[in-house]
Formats: sequence, C-alpha cells, structure tokens
Amino acid sequence: MEQQYLIDLLYVMAFFLAGLTFALGPIIISKLLAPRTLQPQTRSIYECGMPPIGEAWIRFGVVYYLYALIFLAFAVDILFLFPVALIYAREVILGSALLDFIVIFLFIDTLALAVVYAWKKGVFQWERKTFSHL
Repeated sequence: MEQQYLIDLLYVMAFFLAGLTFALGPIIISKLLAPRTLQPQTRSIYECGMPPIGEAWIRFGVVYYLYALIFLAFAVDILFLFPVALIYAREVILGSALLDFIVIFLFIDTLALAVVYAWKKGVFQWERKTFSHL
C-alpha cells in the first residue's frame, strides 16, 4: 500500500512539473530571446507600422454588445447540446427518452424565446449611429 501511495505521488508531481513547464516555459523562452531595446512603434496603440488616426477610445453602440452576448449564449448552449444529444441517442435505444426529449425541447424553446425577445428589442438591426463628441 505504501509503495502504491509513493507511485501515485510521483505521478502527481510529474504532472504538476509538466504543467508548470508548459505554463512558464514559453514565458521564460520569450524573455531570453526577445530583443532588449524597444522600438518607437512599440509604444503606439497599434503595432501595424502605420500611425494611428484619431483617438483609441471610441464609443460602440449597445447593440454590438447585445449581439455578442447572444452569440456567446448560443455557443455555450450548443456545447451543452452535444453531450445531451449523445446521451439522448443512447437512451433512445434503451427506451427511456421521453423525459430527456421534454427537457431538450424546453431548453431549445427557451433559446427561441430569447431570440424572439432580442428581435423585438431590435438587436439584429444594425443601424449606423453617429455620436457627437462632447
């Protein structure tokens, strides 16, 4: 029993050191290989070689953020539906899938209601708005 405990501890330590190496290794290598002098373009807002035009702080419309949040919600929901679909497919074979079908239906129905709500609020209408600088 004591020998198995030591082997398990060695495995944990090996994985911990490997994770630490993978996390800190690129940082240490970049510090060793990066040039020491900074170019004047490095202090610029954008490092594309062109001088920036105007200020970096601009106002985005709220619609942009709502659209991004809806996209994020649907991406997470799709990630949820993949494992549920696999379990549902397995339970269809076993014959106890009615409750799972109802849960999936309610889940997708809630998503559909969120899309209808966003549509009524005008999230999907991309009208160009101009803001006056005060």
